[in-house]
Amino acid sequence: MTVCPHCFAETPPGQRFCPSCGGTLTIICPACGATPPPGRFCGTCGAPLGGAGATPSATAVSTQPEHPVAERRVTSVLFADLVAFTPLSESRDAEEVRELLSRYFAECRTVIGRYGGVVEKFIGDAVMAVFGVPA
Repeated sequence: MTVCPHCFAETPPGQRFCPSCGGTLTIICPACGATPPPGRFCGTCGAPLGGAGATPSATAVSTQPEHPVAERRVTSVLFADLVAFTPLSESRDAEEVRELLSRYFAECRTVIGRYGGVVEKFIGDAVMAVFGVPA
């Protein structure tokens, strides 16, 4: 068994990525940059490589694969705006319109967040939000 340098989970031999956290299983010495065999100390410079009490970031340069892995996700985009906003805004005071939009945007942000979405942008009286997109 191999120990993941990021989450310290035991992984089967021959694996390139940890099945628990997805981090790379290649250890890189933080002191000299060598790729030593698994152990507590670097065989090149003698620097500690991690273990109990070590932070995962000190045992590897990156937790991501060298090349991004393609991934399909189901995503949704929401685009919503206020009906008849232009005539409404023409007949009201500017501060009143601003207050209306502020309350509208705050309510949209609350409802979108409740269902796991993220507001991407506000455009005039419109709101654009996405669901299922990684942060």
